[in-house]
Amino acid sequence: MSPISRQRQAVAAAIPIGSDHSVSTYSITRNIQRFLSHIRYENLVAGLSGGVISTMVLHPLDLVKIRFAVSDGLSMRPQYDGVLHCLRSIWQVEGIRGLYQGVTPNIWGAGASWGLYFLFYNAIKAYTQEGRSTELTAVEHLMSAAEAGILTLCLTNPVWVTKTRLVLQYNADPDRKQYRGMFDALVKIYQHEGIPGLYRGFLPGLVGTSHAALQFMTYEALKRDYNKYRKMPSDAMLSPWEYVAMAAVSKIFAVATTYPYQVVRARLQDQHNTYTGIADVISRTWSNEGAVGFYKGMVPNLIRVIPACCITFLVYENISRMLLGQCK
Repeated sequence: MSPISRQRQAVAAAIPIGSDHSVSTYSITRNIQRFLSHIRYENLVAGLSGGVISTMVLHPLDLVKIRFAVSDGLSMRPQYDGVLHCLRSIWQVEGIRGLYQGVTPNIWGAGASWGLYFLFYNAIKAYTQEGRSTELTAVEHLMSAAEAGILTLCLTNPVWVTKTRLVLQYNADPDRKQYRGMFDALVKIYQHEGIPGLYRGFLPGLVGTSHAALQFMTYEALKRDYNKYRKMPSDAMLSPWEYVAMAAVSKIFAVATTYPYQVVRARLQDQHNTYTGIADVISRTWSNEGAVGFYKGMVPNLIRVIPACCITFLVYENISRMLLGQCK
């Protein structure tokens, strides 16, 4: 009898006959162990690096996007005529520090989100493909990305709430600002609003996992089909410009499909307005601004996210291959 057969018999003997609970517990434990065996921390480091670098370069455009997203025309807040006017106004009133308000939680959030996302996504893909000779389908890529997004959001939502609050502090006088930094904001939100305050916008954030899922599905499909065209393995390394082009196309598709959820999420997290929930945000936005209200800030968002996505994916692909020893 082989060692593997003896091991299986020992495991079976250890589980009482008719004990559904024991069988279920053993099955869950085995599945968790299988999943954990596919964890590669190189993916975490590579994703984190890409997220941090792109955020440091492009944070001012993220700030502009959020300020446009919450601009409902009714609140007493600065009004801007466009992206350049917004950037110039913030620079004139608050200087370079104004353009980088909320950069600390943004770096933490983007770094952690991209790192965890690539970590979970690659582990889930490998777990799904375990024991199979065929490649994953588009739907399986979609589901893997969605599951990775949900896991990541559960861990990072408080950071995104903090970032939104910080970038929506408009007054240049530091003594009149509600929050003095990331950790001060985290503490104050928890003290005054509890755990629900740290998880404002979580439900539209869950909807937003469809954004990343669509993006990753498209990105994987583009890489696979392009390598088939080149008669190369589907995971063959591409040139920097090829990665950039595929990242840009996949991001444009995802943004165009899912942008309204970002407006809803930002407005729920806005400390200058009070909404009773998602339905209230949607109803008031539609009543006061029409369909265009759900796409406010989309132009500065595209200007920011396309290069950010390209930088992130390019850094990730190269660092992950270097760390995993896959460079040919």
